[in-house]
Amino acid sequence: MDQNKDLSFQAVILDMDGVITQTVKLHMKAWKQTFDQYLQKRTGKDFHGFQTSDYKKYIDGIPRFDGVRNFLRSRDIELEEGGPEDESDDDTIYSLGMIKNTIFLDLLEIEGIEVFPDTLKMINKWKEDGKLLAVISSSRNCEHIIASAGLTDMFDVRVDGVTSEKEHLKGKPEPDIFRRAAALLGVAPNDTIVIEDAILGVQAGKKGKFLLVVGVARNGEDENLEKAGADIVVHKLTELDPNR
Repeated sequence: MDQNKDLSFQAVILDMDGVITQTVKLHMKAWKQTFDQYLQKRTGKDFHGFQTSDYKKYIDGIPRFDGVRNFLRSRDIELEEGGPEDESDDDTIYSLGMIKNTIFLDLLEIEGIEVFPDTLKMINKWKEDGKLLAVISSSRNCEHIIASAGLTDMFDVRVDGVTSEKEHLKGKPEPDIFRRAAALLGVAPNDTIVIEDAILGVQAGKKGKFLLVVGVARNGEDENLEKAGADIVVHKLTELDPNR
């Protein structure tokens, strides 16, 4: 499909991490520190550490605790679920998830939030054109990150990890989070464009039968996003602007 084709649409739903904000590197740092500390404690100094490929395969685009489960299962490790009463040195899914979140928030405070300029340009264009905009994320920190980036007023709707927990929405590749955003915007999926950078996110968009699913390949993931079902793959969102 020609990415410059003039489509008729009412709304755009954008994933946050990797599409709007450059927080993926911070997430990967936080996950690596969390899992490497745990694996070293569990197996000793010759442990097989957390890799970038692990993030993309087991964690990217899904809720935090699901990510913990997925990665540990890939290493044939099963832990108890745990809960809010856990201490930081307890070996549970909950404890590891909370350790990761603490590290991530510390990194966020130190390194700050970067908004991709191409995305900001398109957000402004869509707002000027009267399009409805939603931000979605599996992160429970979405509200804080979007506010810190100064983008709160740019979005009509936010559906995030807090929403998913309250409303029992299934994680990607199920389309629940996208469909909920469309419902809150008051638009049909076939009048809505989904923009994702994660394979599971693209699969969710396709499963939700949205008008167009755009894959953003900032790090050479073109082929994988196409295989996942993306209708269009771009490296920058400004490639979607026919007047660029």
